Amino acid sequence: MPEAFLATLTHPRSSLSDHALLPLGAMLLAASAGVTAQTARSGERTLGTVTVTEQAESPQTKNSLRVRKTQIGKGSQELKDIPQSVTVQTERLMDDRNLDDFREVLRTTAGVTFQAGETGEEDVRLRGFSLGQAGDIYTDGLRDGALYERDTFNNDRIEVLKGSASMLFGKGSTGGVVNQVSKQPFLMTQHEVDYTVGTGNFHRLTGDFNFHTGENAAFRLNAMVHDARNWGAEQEKLGIAPTYRWGIGTRNEFSVGLYHLQVEGRPLYNHPWFVVNGEGIPSLPARNYYGLANDRLDTGATYATFSHVHRFDHPGELRTRIRHGRFERDLLASVVRFAPGTTQANLGDATVITRAPKARQGESELTQIASDYSGRFGAHELLAGVDLYHEDAKRNNNFTTGLAPSPTTTVATPNDGAVRPDTRGPAPFNTFDAKDIGLYAQDTYGITPTLKLVGGLRFDRFTASYRDAAGTVTGERTDKLWSPRVGVLWQPSDTSSYYVSYGTSYNTSGDAYQFAVNFTAGAQRTANTPPEKSRNLEVGGKWELFERRALFGVAAFYSEKFNERNTDPDSAALQELLSGKRHAAGLEFNLAGRVNAKWDVFFNHTWIPIAQIDESNVQLNAAGTGAQVEGDRPGLTPRHSGSLWTTYRVLPQLRLGAGLTWRGEQNPEGARHVLADNFVTADAMAEYTFDERWSAKVNVTNLTDELYADALYRGFYAPGAPRRVELTLKAMF
Repeated sequence: MPEAFLATLTHPRSSLSDHALLPLGAMLLAASAGVTAQTARSGERTLGTVTVTEQAESPQTKNSLRVRKTQIGKGSQELKDIPQSVTVQTERLMDDRNLDDFREVLRTTAGVTFQAGETGEEDVRLRGFSLGQAGDIYTDGLRDGALYERDTFNNDRIEVLKGSASMLFGKGSTGGVVNQVSKQPFLMTQHEVDYTVGTGNFHRLTGDFNFHTGENAAFRLNAMVHDARNWGAEQEKLGIAPTYRWGIGTRNEFSVGLYHLQVEGRPLYNHPWFVVNGEGIPSLPARNYYGLANDRLDTGATYATFSHVHRFDHPGELRTRIRHGRFERDLLASVVRFAPGTTQANLGDATVITRAPKARQGESELTQIASDYSGRFGAHELLAGVDLYHEDAKRNNNFTTGLAPSPTTTVATPNDGAVRPDTRGPAPFNTFDAKDIGLYAQDTYGITPTLKLVGGLRFDRFTASYRDAAGTVTGERTDKLWSPRVGVLWQPSDTSSYYVSYGTSYNTSGDAYQFAVNFTAGAQRTANTPPEKSRNLEVGGKWELFERRALFGVAAFYSEKFNERNTDPDSAALQELLSGKRHAAGLEFNLAGRVNAKWDVFFNHTWIPIAQIDESNVQLNAAGTGAQVEGDRPGLTPRHSGSLWTTYRVLPQLRLGAGLTWRGEQNPEGARHVLADNFVTADAMAEYTFDERWSAKVNVTNLTDELYADALYRGFYAPGAPRRVELTLKAMF
């Protein structure tokens, strides 16, 4: 990054800093004090000059595979000071590998697996534990709305915090959380335009325009147009994200931003497989599309964010964010299956393929306010905050009533152009209304210069109500949750850190995806069930290597959900019991950074040798098929998963890169008799820089055209992407 940019990070503050302003977050904290019956008092005074050297929000990730600081732990912290495993994929890494889609980023993150959801919505697992169908995915520390297909065009980096994290983020977060960090304006005029063309009629144009508009102000605009027509499956995307930031580096810093992403497409929903001797075997080319010509997956996200940072005279700051957004999803897809009687032996061009409809429509409005304080007082490093959110959601999870039977096709005729008229009419919606207020505080106390104790506690009050399509209230509940976090950090040198940490998490029944109602019996099920509870113990170390150019981390973890939901065999129509139990234990490895001036490396690997369902009400049937039972390994929990990416500058103008992504064998959840095979895919990249403005890059993804099952479901799978070749031209000015 140019020296001129780094100089701006310590720019003298403007006259704005000479006046003490009441931080927006302070008002929010004061207003919430009544929840815990506490009283806060503060006085106004004129504060001295603050010198800001923070670089966490600078565009450092354009040129590095390593991030030194993050806010995924709420306050701005170095990664080595967080007593949990964190995997960060920077903008440089995503650009190198052409990871345009959010799922592609997660696919190359160790410990992440995917369930092919019944209604096509994101269902991500981390270390074998569900992220709650996107409930544990965040943007800039605020809960991201569900329903939409995410893109990376406005991401500075994507951070994955592994292990229980309810003390920081509230309900959910059993396996961890994913935080998308948005690009922010910086004090330098710099622009970048990229155009990519590739196989499958792929075209993508992105622009990143940053304008230095004043002494401490800047405006940044990120935009994207994307069009791919991949042998039948299609996707068109349009994204725009303007952000204005002022008071940069001063006592009071503000930003306001808009984000809009519209995605319209024709999804390749699934492929069928054969189960032979317990192994699920993919049998159709990954690029073949057997859905209908008028299938669709249209999603959208639009939200506005206001942010204020107040920096105090002492080493501390109060960061407040307000966001309101709307999210939509309209899915009408085809579940593809072989006709009855089809086997591997008689599979041929004439084999009939059936197409059954699968649909979802959803709308969600999400309003959030969060205010986080971080500061240092002597030997104490304090974090404290409050967050509130309100979600108003409408769902119809499988609206297929009134559709005519779908026409069949054959193996030899993918993308045959057949249609099924959409004769459904307006969808009847179930509605879900949820409110949450959370308060937390954490202290990291330095007993000695090298030994620190970490202790934190969070309280959440979560309230939800569910109404059926007729408007009848079919379930209401309120949960009060306490989430502790404790740990020990030993840092014998500036380049090493060792830790032990313990944290808990909750998965509430009052959730837009789990708040199930048995409409047949007219009674509640999960609505009557208290939250599930989980805990995570982690022991690890982090070391700065290669003259502090890279960070290497190793951790051993034990994650346990000790009161998992199970169907009550005596009153299944009325409730579920918290009688289940499962655990997973393993090792986590992370390495990111620069070995020397020419060589960059990113490596992450998760090894889970032990994973088991310890207690369950599910009974083994006579055929030995069906859902996992007590003693089984949980579904979607491979022993090994991870990725490697490395680049080397072989000439001043030529940089070469190569990478691997791997995942071990695993069962779909709910299908103990099916085992998806392990896979390894290889990628390659070559980038040539013509001058300071122009460069060209060639990417080959899935070099060997490996056919593998990526997302799994009980009776089918979603194939991994076939080999693709892409050429990217980049202009910087």
